[in-house]
Amino acid sequence: MSNPSFDSKGKPAQSFNRWGLGTLSLLQIFFLAVTLIALNYLAFHHFTRIDLSREAAYTLSPATKSYLRGPAILDRKEPIKWIITFRRSSPFYERVRVLAEEYSRFSNGKIEIEVVDPLRSSERTQEVTSTYGLPLTKDLIVIDARTDQGPVSTENKDGERILNPNVKLIIADDMAIYTTAETQRKITGFQGEDVMTARLVEALEGKTRKMLYLADKSRLSAEGEDSPVKSLQNTLLFQNVELQGINLSGLTTIPADAEGVALVAPKYDLSDAEIAVLEKYWNSPRAAMLILLKPGETPAKLRSFLRGYGVTPRRDRVLTITDKRIDTTVRAFFSPQVDFTKDFAGQTTVFEGASSSLEVREGAEDLTNRQINPIGLIQVAPGYWGESKFGEKDTAYDEKEDTLPPIFLAACITRGAAADDRFAADTSRMVVMSNTDFLDPTHQRAENIDFLASSVNWLMDRQSLAGIGPRSLGTYKLPILDAQVSFINRVNLFFLPTFLLLVGACVWSSRRA
Repeated sequence: MSNPSFDSKGKPAQSFNRWGLGTLSLLQIFFLAVTLIALNYLAFHHFTRIDLSREAAYTLSPATKSYLRGPAILDRKEPIKWIITFRRSSPFYERVRVLAEEYSRFSNGKIEIEVVDPLRSSERTQEVTSTYGLPLTKDLIVIDARTDQGPVSTENKDGERILNPNVKLIIADDMAIYTTAETQRKITGFQGEDVMTARLVEALEGKTRKMLYLADKSRLSAEGEDSPVKSLQNTLLFQNVELQGINLSGLTTIPADAEGVALVAPKYDLSDAEIAVLEKYWNSPRAAMLILLKPGETPAKLRSFLRGYGVTPRRDRVLTITDKRIDTTVRAFFSPQVDFTKDFAGQTTVFEGASSSLEVREGAEDLTNRQINPIGLIQVAPGYWGESKFGEKDTAYDEKEDTLPPIFLAACITRGAAADDRFAADTSRMVVMSNTDFLDPTHQRAENIDFLASSVNWLMDRQSLAGIGPRSLGTYKLPILDAQVSFINRVNLFFLPTFLLLVGACVWSSRRA
């Protein structure tokens, strides 16, 4: 068989175009570089941070974010300087640094952060020391919110150095929560955001706002660190509000420097002259009143005073029957009708202890004609009623005598043209609650304290601080038995290394084969 013949004359080979291939490669490299630069630019200016920590430890609360985006921060011309003088070995260094960066980010750069390590930056540390007159022996943050080039500090008559009202300090120990057990003091929590926001507000406002506490009318004791009044004071301090005790008896008018008045659990009825003082104050522009009532024990004249403005405390006890047992622990939810409760709107809460109901005459024509607007803030969940004969035998719901739903535990009242932006700042505001047991540290719930803080900020026309506040971070201890600790140690020290050694031996043997 003969081999097939092939035509040795084929198509001529094409020449290799090196210039074209090189140009194409350069274009590909160029476009790849442009794409990478564009992606990096977009990622730098448009990104989202995700806090993957279990307790969202590095995420600011809604109240703090609202304040940083509010006019108090964004309307400033001068930036707010934060000088963080923390050693890198400090246990709070990383948390404080990240939180401070979040403050700067949400303020659109109005807060400028500078981190100074006293051990590594000795020259800058000396500058800060000489400028602010601080012996930097402790980790601290300097918040400088001055709007001019005024002095950082001045000297009083005694020669003591006093910082400018717009310069505040945060010491690391202030952000730690300590407990003492068996004469040993331990750090059990961290409240960095609480303290940072409080000092920031103090620096911007330049002074602490004052709310007067009518001490001679209250039945609650202010003695002891765990007293309800002390709890109220601490809550207000984080809002840059100082609760100062004063006796209503003998006053002819509320002092002009007071930002508000607090009447907590009144024990005795007010005299006609004392009611006249409250009436005069309430009818003045920008009046702010916080009234916390003991359930079913509102004095007659105070009750009449509140009734005149659309909120009447009833003489009942809010309760339900659970497993044939009277239950006075009330479940309720927050109303969405006002701005300062928008973060709580629809959320449920629990009020322990005793509560009575409030009659709230929303939209009543006679009140509207007087520019009085009462609104319910906290409404009791279905299944509860206001028992008018609490304490008697055979407690049961009676539709003729007991309070029908809807039942309110808290209400607010505005007097004036609150809907008109031109006059809204001059309106008088009042918040009434029919439960005081939520102030007791043993009955406190975070949402109720946030509501109280938001109410006070609303009373003082600081809506930007209203909302869900910061949460303190705690430490946790696992309840592990000695036998379990011993087993974990054996696994870590013996079984796990042995397992890895066997895996390595198998791999080595398979490669040898």
